[in-house]
Amino acid sequence: MRIRRAVADDEAALRALWEEFEAEVPEPFGEGEPWEEEWADTRRDLERGTVLIAEDDDGPVALARAEAPERGRVHVQLVHVRPRARRQGLTKELLAEIARDARERGAEWVSLDVLTANEQARAVWQRLGFAEYALFLATPLDALEARLSATHGPTFGSIHVQTDDHAAVVAAVEKYRPRLAPPGETSVVAPANGWIAVYDETLEEDPKLLGRLARELSNALGSVVVSFSVEQETAVAYSIFDRGRSVDDYLSIPEFRGPLPPGDVIAMAANPRVVQRLTGADPHEVRAVARTASSPDDLPPARELAAQIAALMGIAGADRGYGQ
Repeated sequence: MRIRRAVADDEAALRALWEEFEAEVPEPFGEGEPWEEEWADTRRDLERGTVLIAEDDDGPVALARAEAPERGRVHVQLVHVRPRARRQGLTKELLAEIARDARERGAEWVSLDVLTANEQARAVWQRLGFAEYALFLATPLDALEARLSATHGPTFGSIHVQTDDHAAVVAAVEKYRPRLAPPGETSVVAPANGWIAVYDETLEEDPKLLGRLARELSNALGSVVVSFSVEQETAVAYSIFDRGRSVDDYLSIPEFRGPLPPGDVIAMAANPRVVQRLTGADPHEVRAVARTASSPDDLPPARELAAQIAALMGIAGADRGYGQ
């Protein structure tokens, strides 16, 4: 295997490698840039940056392109290795050449871009020490305009403690509630179906604060505690705590609060077995009812969905629009 600096006469080989890369890792939004624009950037880096080609006896097998150092940083635009040459350490060799060149030019940092969906490439770069320091976000224009024009309703929620000891819940709320936010009207409702409901006009507007109080109550009382929220009349969320430990989180629209890595999106689905163990709900019904979707249009109205999930758990809370 030979690695050398590319020259302008390598245009055909560079284009072939670039087109393979584009086909393998397509842009998630838009059509991507044409070769003419990519070639203009490549010619600039041929003159000022670092453009490398790796070859074996059958011809070019890899391409790496990095920009000229700027304010102590070299940015790697592209590394692509053809399938026949993978798993031979070629990516590391190309990056080592870029690093040597960067060091000679006085650079101290190397950066690069990688698509979130390209999990294999992300794993490679992370193993080599690259760490995430910024997020590049995008959304279809239609989706953005729909969100901007939407009229969102209120956010509200409640906490439900699995106990009949009303006095103990009142005492715990009085102890832990003042630590979280300015005073507001708080009510602790008498037991119903083995659950005591806690409503707070201030905390319910912030699901995170509501969850913090739920955790404190669960830890103090040694009980199963569920915090329920309907966010902007659009998304339904719950968190279940067992003796102060978070055991299940659900958000009907996983990225409602912001973009998430793919693994975290999956984690926001309900865990039917945990719900069954702690509340007695039928796991098959939990799986069927507590669904997730990328859009509220694919789910029942938020209040209706919250009512269905709460009913499965045996939670009462009809005065908030959900429960038995």
